[in-house]
Formats: sequence, C-alpha cells, structure tokens
Amino acid sequence: MKKCKCKHLIDDYLFDRLDEEKKKKFEEHYFNCPYCFEKMVERDELISLIKQKGDMIFQDEYVVEEEKGATWFEKIASFFTPKQWALIPVYTALLLIVVFIFFPYFKPAPPQFFISEDRVRGESITLISPVIDIKTVPSKFEWKESGEDVEYKIYIYDDGEKLWATTTKDNFIVLPEKVRKRMTLGEKYSWEVKAFSPEGTLIAISSKVHFKITKGE
Repeated sequence: MKKCKCKHLIDDYLFDRLDEEKKKKFEEHYFNCPYCFEKMVERDELISLIKQKGDMIFQDEYVVEEEKGATWFEKIASFFTPKQWALIPVYTALLLIVVFIFFPYFKPAPPQFFISEDRVRGESITLISPVIDIKTVPSKFEWKESGEDVEYKIYIYDDGEKLWATTTKDNFIVLPEKVRKRMTLGEKYSWEVKAFSPEGTLIAISSKVHFKITKGE
C-alpha cells in the first residue's frame, strides 16, 4: 500500500490540532484513502489503550516492586522445568509456521458503505426522518444509533450551503424555532449526520439526504 502525502495530518487530527476547515477536509480525505484510514484506526486504538491502561503501566509501585524483588526473567523462569525449557524452541517454530501459513487469510477488510456510487470506508448511519417531501417545516430530525458513547454532528444545508449544525449524544435533534423560521415552503434542503468516538475520531457517516417542503393544498 502506497504512503499518502496527507499522513502527517493524522496525529494533528487525533490530537485536535487542526482548525475546523482543515479538520473537515481531512475527514473527507481519510474516509476515502485506504492508507490514512488504516493508520487512523491503528493510532486511535493505541491512544485508547494508553488512556485505559496508562495509569497502571506507569504506577511507581510497579517500578519499586520490580527493583526490590526478582527480575521479570527470574519470575518467568521459575514457572518452567528444564525439560519444558528445552521444548520451547520447538513450540516457537510450530507457532511461527502456523502464523505464516494462516494469518494472510484472517486479515479483515475495512467496513464499507456506498454514497453516490462511490465506495467509502467506514460504517453507514441510516437517516430516519425527514427523508421524503413533507408539507410542513420539520421540527425533528432522527437517525439510527451507531453504538454507545457516540457523539453525533448533524448538518442541514440550504441549496448546498450550510444552514445549521449542532452536536448531540442522542439519535435525534429538535430543530430550534429560529432555524425553522429560516426554512420556507417550496424549497429543497438536505442533511447528513456524522458519528465520532469519545476520542473525537470519525467512525461513521450518513449519505446526504434531500427533501422538499411542499406547499400544502
């Protein structure tokens, strides 16, 4: 897999060092770039692991205990008899053979979904309403959940221009009255939703759905 010229932006994105415009452009890029998508997943998992286990790894008492007691090698060595130590090279060789033969078949492919006939890596968010023409200005936007502890960002567009955006941890939003007043009968609008992990990584995105507020009879 060829390296991407945007790889230097991965750490800046994960540590929230990009402004909103660059952040949005990079999100659109890495969801379509196999190299950046794979590296983002790897680094996001590493950061999550460090956050979860970091306190235990770096506790001073572990260092003190190791200095006072036996070394790690001595502790491990005490669990094996001389006969078992003699068989370790054999077991290691067998394990390597199994890994090299079978590992290529178990390499998972990244999840995929489709937007406008273009293949995009990641999970898809299903929008529930509004998704068809309606007779009144909508008061509520709703979509299917993408898991627990997920933050959603919803965007509403008027003729391609962003009309309003907000974030929520629910799978719906109630449209503020001041925004509803800016939407008029007979006009076409569109909306989309993006889902982010607790670390701020984009993990799912919806297709952009269009709807029209028709004039009532």
